[in-house]
Amino acid sequence: MSENTAVQTLPRVSVSTWSLKRTIGSPPIYAVGEDIPQAAHGNGELTLLELPAKLAAFGIHTVEIVYFHLPTLERSYLLKLRQALDTAGVELFSLLIDNGDITHPQYAERDLAWISSFIEVAGVLGAKNARVIAGKSAPSEENLALSVRNMQRLLKVARENNVHLMTENWFALLSTPSAVSYVLDNLAGKVGLCFDFGNWSGATKYADLQAIAPYAQSCHTKAHFSDQGEIDREDYVRCLDITRAANFSGPYTLIYDGPNNDEWEGLTTELAIVKPYLTGTLV
Repeated sequence: MSENTAVQTLPRVSVSTWSLKRTIGSPPIYAVGEDIPQAAHGNGELTLLELPAKLAAFGIHTVEIVYFHLPTLERSYLLKLRQALDTAGVELFSLLIDNGDITHPQYAERDLAWISSFIEVAGVLGAKNARVIAGKSAPSEENLALSVRNMQRLLKVARENNVHLMTENWFALLSTPSAVSYVLDNLAGKVGLCFDFGNWSGATKYADLQAIAPYAQSCHTKAHFSDQGEIDREDYVRCLDITRAANFSGPYTLIYDGPNNDEWEGLTTELAIVKPYLTGTLV
């Protein structure tokens, strides 16, 4: 796959393993350089190896896997997981590399090496994409330029592993439309955008999301739920309408993080609202 070639996408429903973290036992995030907390894995209703078949039975055939949900990085396990996905007919759209700071004043090189190792993992898994954090530092001119330079280094690793590189409107560096545009434009379309509803807030939220929606190659479709488990339908629909207006064509990855421990019920609630946006016909 050329680094210049975005992954061909079609509107479809997807899910992140983050939305099913309780189902797989809530393994915790671990930091760069730390070992995988082995004892925290295998304590859920399902293992990660069993999840693809369950997703297919639920009617979802695209998934994104969060890096810290992998119980081991041994190649034999990664190939078993790849086979489980293939057998279930579930596409691994992306490996979500939710840590590392390539703009850190002290640890950028360390984090680049760590992120690169997970891009290699994405390649072994057969993931179409690897989503990385563009930086956690403030969006100064210097930090934005550093992000672009280091993303170019990650692009080389992605190309070598047949993976398309993506980032997300997340953390301090990409906290504004102008910062998102600067990084993506200076990477000349070689890096895609995971467009996340839930990362931005405030009075300008919808205008800001509208400004970056044309870059979106995937969408983290996160709804907000009250403490009583009621979905904020108005916000959800307004965000979905932004994707429709931008002619978004890609996976709508359901992000459920509500109070109800029945994650499948939460996903069902979100899916009922998202489904009309998959067909282009709102009902």
